[in-house]
Amino acid sequence: MKRNSSQKGLIARILRLVLRQKGLIAASLLFSLGYVVLTLAVPVLTGNAIDRMIGAGQVDFAQIGKVLLQILLCVGAAALLQWGMNAVNNRISFAAVRDLRRAVFDHVTRLELRVLDAHPTGELLSRIVTDAEQLSDGLNMTLSQLFPGVVTLIASLVFMLTISPAITAVVFVLTPLSLLLARFVASRTFKMFSRQSEVRGQLTAYTNEMLSGLYTVKAFDREQQTAARFDEINRELEGVSLRATFFSSLTNPTTRFMYAVIYAVVAVIGCFSAVAGGITVGGLSAFLSYTNQYTKPFNEITAVITELQNAFASAARIFDLLDTPAIQEPTAQLPEARGAVEFENVAFSYHPEKPLLRDIDLKIQPGQRIAIVGPTGCGKTTLINLLMRFYDVDNGVIRVDGTDIRTVSRESLRRSFGMVLQDTWLRSGTIRENIAYGKPDATEQEIVAAAKAAHAHSFIRRLPDGYDTVLGEDGGSLSQGQKQLLCIARVMLCLPPILLLDEATSSIDAMTELRIQKAFDEMMRSRTSFVVAHRLSTIRNADVILVMQDGRIVEQGNHDTLLAQNGLYRELYQSQFATQEEL
Repeated sequence: MKRNSSQKGLIARILRLVLRQKGLIAASLLFSLGYVVLTLAVPVLTGNAIDRMIGAGQVDFAQIGKVLLQILLCVGAAALLQWGMNAVNNRISFAAVRDLRRAVFDHVTRLELRVLDAHPTGELLSRIVTDAEQLSDGLNMTLSQLFPGVVTLIASLVFMLTISPAITAVVFVLTPLSLLLARFVASRTFKMFSRQSEVRGQLTAYTNEMLSGLYTVKAFDREQQTAARFDEINRELEGVSLRATFFSSLTNPTTRFMYAVIYAVVAVIGCFSAVAGGITVGGLSAFLSYTNQYTKPFNEITAVITELQNAFASAARIFDLLDTPAIQEPTAQLPEARGAVEFENVAFSYHPEKPLLRDIDLKIQPGQRIAIVGPTGCGKTTLINLLMRFYDVDNGVIRVDGTDIRTVSRESLRRSFGMVLQDTWLRSGTIRENIAYGKPDATEQEIVAAAKAAHAHSFIRRLPDGYDTVLGEDGGSLSQGQKQLLCIARVMLCLPPILLLDEATSSIDAMTELRIQKAFDEMMRSRTSFVVAHRLSTIRNADVILVMQDGRIVEQGNHDTLLAQNGLYRELYQSQFATQEEL
């Protein structure tokens, strides 16, 4: 997903994002203009007050009082405008990043799973959350300091020209030296901040991975090794962060030094001019104030440039993710399926150099119950994934009711499927919300009926709040078996025409499995069903049993036929039941 994006391209994309808030940007500019004009009026008023202090006994207190009142009004109004400007700028930056996060999250949900498989979840999380936050900070600082800074530069220059064009020329000639110095430093920080963002993503990914598997880490006594690896990445992040921050922090001090030199030169020249009568003392005071106002935005802008390097590095990672081609969804809809499924010469691999499924030919009639068995890694779950279009076939075609599933939208295809996986997934929310996840408008009676059919009703009633019990992340404190019962209830509520059960009872005890099997028998009646199972006792009544090995269907038939063939199925069956019955 990495692409080389120039800073010009990044700036253009960020501008397009920000310019969606045209009304707020106009308000920000107006607030900035008012704030700067009022701020720059203060030195003029101060100079006027100074010029009314001619000498001992020659002070115009009445006029000075009026000037002081004007200064107070300007300062108060400027403070209000600055507050309004900052409030508007916050809204602009947060709204822009909100839209970007929404776009990235929506895009990620439409990416092919094989693309997501290549990137750790934590690394993607870092791009969507942390990098977006870094961009928000950069935008906020830019809007708060860049707009007023540019207006201050222009207005200060105009005011200085009205006081002394000759001294203004000196300031104007010396300014480019500091700009060149700032550009030299800033141009070298982008790569450092890019590396910082990458390592931060690695640390987020590793932390997410280890915390999600903390029980396994503890079970194998790997806490020290895990902490050591964390420290290694953490130290690398510390190092790259220090280098990026140190190098970028050189910008402001060096430019401040240059501007101090400019101020000193202007002060010396101004004093000689005042002695010669070319400028009044009040005029010199105002000019020095404008010199300071003129150089101050350069300091702020260089600080903004430093922050922008960090923001650009984060934005580049976000846009790299956005530029990853998403799945192009067809608009055609699959009508409610009858349940006929056909695989024709299907081949698929997760990695091109490692073929998995090959030469899969299969015709399933509506209402048939299909069991898929075979050694671990032979492609059983992959067959289910292809049916759901989690992945697309490399060769061949899969049809549902005669329609190539690649020609219809995934949404319409998946409405015809109900899926219970070996790995359970429950969202944070109530038990009622989890059961109704696939049918949010389900009635209370329907939810309870589905739970009863899945044999989950009894344990739900024993919970403190019953169906209103709030579950934490991934089911909270529920047992693995209880979580799987809720997943089964979720499918039973929808009852689509085609069912996919991938080790759906793997985490359920034997007694509950017998009851669940009866519920499955009822649920699968008149529905096409694909059942992936390691416990062969659960699929003896299947209409067709597919025996897979090394990505191919090597045997096919019902239970009795396959036993009689003395092939792989008989070998698998004997390995489980040789001690229980004579074959």
